[in-house]
Amino acid sequence: MRSADARPVAEGGDGQRARPMLAGDRDGYIARHALWNDRQYAAAGQMRRVIDELGLELIRFSFADQHGVLRGKTLTRDAVPAALRSGVTAPSSLLLKDTSGKTVFPVFAADTGVGVAGFAGAGDVVLVPDPTTFRVLPWAERTGWILCDVRFPTGAAVPFCTRGVLQTRLDALAAAGYELTVGVELEFHVFRSTAGGMSAHHVGRPGAPGLPREVSPVSGGSQLLHEEGLDRLDDLVQLLHRGLTGLDLPLRSLELEFGPNQLELTLHARDAARAADDVMLARAAVRQISRRHGYHATFMSRPAGAETASTGWHLHQSLRDRATGTPAFDPASAEEPLSTLGRRYLGGLLEHARAATVFTTPTVNGYKRYLPFSLAPDRVVWGADNKGAMVRAVGGPTGTRLENRSGEPAANPYLYIASQVVSGMDGLARRLDPGPPVEDPYDARASGLPRSLAEALDALDADPVFTHSLGEEVVSWYAALKRAEFARYLAHVSDWEQREYFDLI
Repeated sequence: MRSADARPVAEGGDGQRARPMLAGDRDGYIARHALWNDRQYAAAGQMRRVIDELGLELIRFSFADQHGVLRGKTLTRDAVPAALRSGVTAPSSLLLKDTSGKTVFPVFAADTGVGVAGFAGAGDVVLVPDPTTFRVLPWAERTGWILCDVRFPTGAAVPFCTRGVLQTRLDALAAAGYELTVGVELEFHVFRSTAGGMSAHHVGRPGAPGLPREVSPVSGGSQLLHEEGLDRLDDLVQLLHRGLTGLDLPLRSLELEFGPNQLELTLHARDAARAADDVMLARAAVRQISRRHGYHATFMSRPAGAETASTGWHLHQSLRDRATGTPAFDPASAEEPLSTLGRRYLGGLLEHARAATVFTTPTVNGYKRYLPFSLAPDRVVWGADNKGAMVRAVGGPTGTRLENRSGEPAANPYLYIASQVVSGMDGLARRLDPGPPVEDPYDARASGLPRSLAEALDALDADPVFTHSLGEEVVSWYAALKRAEFARYLAHVSDWEQREYFDLI
């Protein structure tokens, strides 16, 4: 069935120039500012045909916010053609909020303090859909989904669009002659929901979220990769498999991890930009599918009850030469774990590791994972196939790669990967030497990873490479959001303080 908005063949349709708009409406915002390439126009035409053929009624137009959370609007099918011509507006203040939904910057003041014009008065930004990301959601009836970039009404890029931040760094890497391949290992916790609907104590306000839902365990833990343990969760595993593969995500495995209620999904390696998009969609799918079937999934690294093992995000990365496609990390001889270029890239990862944790581990909770002898790193070291090291060099038939094990699964994928590109490129430019691999990754003499989000922010302030690469306004904006988050954490009277002091002193 042909979409009414697609060009006929005689007018150049059914190819890379097929544009999903009527002749009188081709001068929309997207065309006027030349925001799509031919591939996106072709994908938009295909998207309209799929909507018609499947009878989709609702399309979610979403963007990844600064915390790696999807936000956006759900449009009816009748509104889609206009959205594909001119995008969807949303309040700019969405980019200025902390994880509680509290707006950190004074948007109704003459100077918002973000260092960029366009945010005063919480005015609108434009969500520009990327038709190449379109999916039909397997779990939501007659519903599609599309990922968006964020622009100002003038057509200018919003510097705080994290998808754009990554693309800019990948463009710089491409200009240097390399492309980045990323593989994802994403751990998460799943619990069984025990409560009914919402109640008053679940309701919060910006700066003070309500209490979380009540849950119960689904696995006892301590039995890594236990087949029968995973079989006990087969109903959930089957649901997740159908949902993730139904989205055409490159799912490689679903595994039972070491901790109670802990699972892991892995995705086949692919180019970095697509891998980041995959993470956004995979996390949303896991949470939404789980919720619809009586489970609660969380990518929080160390929820209550996770004393034996926290969850992490192991990010595998490798470079290839753009001109030849040759893997750039493969060593010249079997005696070496990495090529010279790979060592320099690794040197950059280590040099900037403490500052980069703001992006790899952006929550207060994530720093509770950095413990010795815990299957998580706590030192800035690398090892040859050593799972205790922060960075692990891994060889094999698919090529040599570096696995950064410091990230938490809640990290914004665009900023996490961008931080690796920034660090690695500086290592290439300065020919940094990572030194020899360690055999004792928890050696107390090695430099430690930050012990808190505040310490990581101080490390970011002291490392100019991120400001130079990402821009002062981006680093200042993100640091302000995270400092506000940490300040709220410090101001909160915890149950630990109450139990420790209330009766004693």
